[in-house]
Amino acid sequence: MRNLQNDHIVRFIGICIDAPHQSIIYEYCQKGSLQDVLENDQIKLDHMFKFSLIQDIVRGMNYIHNSELRSHGNLKSSNCLVDSRFVLKITDYGAKCLQERDDPDDSHVFYRSKLWTAPELLRHHSPPLEGTQKGDVYSFSIICHEIVYRNGPFWVDGHNYEPREIYERVVNKQQSPHFRPSILNNDDFACYGEDLVALMKKCWAEDPNDRFDFNSIKTVIKRINNCDNSGNLLDNLLSRMEQYANNLETLVEERTADYLEQKRKAEDLLYMMLPRSVAMQLMRGQSVEAEKFESVTIYFSDICGFTALSSESTPMQIVDLLNDLYTTFDRIIDQFDVYKVETIGDAYMVVSGLPKPNGTAHAREISRMALNLLTAVTSFKIRHRPNAQLNLRIGIHSGSVCAGVVGMKMPRYCLFGDTVNTASRMESNGLPLKIHVSPQTKEHLDAYQTFVLELRGPVTMKGKGDIVTWWLLGETQEHQPIGVES
Repeated sequence: MRNLQNDHIVRFIGICIDAPHQSIIYEYCQKGSLQDVLENDQIKLDHMFKFSLIQDIVRGMNYIHNSELRSHGNLKSSNCLVDSRFVLKITDYGAKCLQERDDPDDSHVFYRSKLWTAPELLRHHSPPLEGTQKGDVYSFSIICHEIVYRNGPFWVDGHNYEPREIYERVVNKQQSPHFRPSILNNDDFACYGEDLVALMKKCWAEDPNDRFDFNSIKTVIKRINNCDNSGNLLDNLLSRMEQYANNLETLVEERTADYLEQKRKAEDLLYMMLPRSVAMQLMRGQSVEAEKFESVTIYFSDICGFTALSSESTPMQIVDLLNDLYTTFDRIIDQFDVYKVETIGDAYMVVSGLPKPNGTAHAREISRMALNLLTAVTSFKIRHRPNAQLNLRIGIHSGSVCAGVVGMKMPRYCLFGDTVNTASRMESNGLPLKIHVSPQTKEHLDAYQTFVLELRGPVTMKGKGDIVTWWLLGETQEHQPIGVES
């Protein structure tokens, strides 16, 4: 076996006979088995490439049949390996005493391993371990069919037979015609003509004496090759390498596209959690410095009676309620120049004027958003309590804040400063279905002369004393006075 040297058989290196590590060492082929290649949809094989693989099998088997081995005995697609240059090489020849399988005679693996075996050997009670030359020819025809169609071994059109069913049908002498894989016209057969079909049928003939030997097969293959004008060895090799390069290029393009798509999804998810400018700094590995914004407007809202509603509902009902409500809110706030900071339970916090300053327009954007949210709440239906009215309480305040990213795990973009506390107090001291506005926010809105506000009067707030506050009732026709930024 060590003296066998051919470009289309895997080089035998050595053998270990010490139990329990009995093994045969062959040359390593990087691309795996022919079966692996055929089952990999990412590897594109044109008719010339397929024909080259068939030629390699014929050359390798012809060499084995003319050597001292005389036959292979276990030829199948998993025993045909492909090296880095996409040259097919035959392995698993010789040393049959170490290659006996212990699979039970009724196992799926056992019957599948027999799909390439000639019928006369299947019927034999004690077939020779080294097989027969005519049996190898039959195995070659099954592999040839496997290469052309790429539908697995012994593909039968319109049926999904189990290996055991195929085994029993092949063994059955009485079946007429004898059971064989399907042959349908496809693009590859159109390229080769009828010669390849005739060759396959001849090689899987029921009577072993009717089958070609590999010398005859080599002659037929050469004739088909000459008709296809692809007989030049260098051209054939270049064609294989070009096909391989195209396969790699296609695979790289597909993997790159998948990577870019996953990267885009990850970035979109990050942009939903953090401001885009902050997210980009984090992706570049930069630290995010805290930043002060001199003039912003903050919105707070919560649901009046949420604790009582929660005690009368199941946790899943509450989750559905908040998901429906905040999904509605999220669709609305997308129409305005605002940034959603967070939701905690039934609390909803939004800001305008950061992370990208917008002059004095922040009060207008938050106020218009609040009016839209209030309108949406009045018509909002609770799934498990469709007749109940959801009472939203809203507070708005304007002032300066400091913003930054807090934490390393699950980082959050947070706002700090007295403006946040005051906005929260405006909400907690408000009334259901009302928009409570601080005097600072009212001052910004007065510049637009379009917002309708109603004096509420002084309200005592914890830590703030008495503050004169207002109700935001709506907005009249738009009016943009000179000196106010849009």
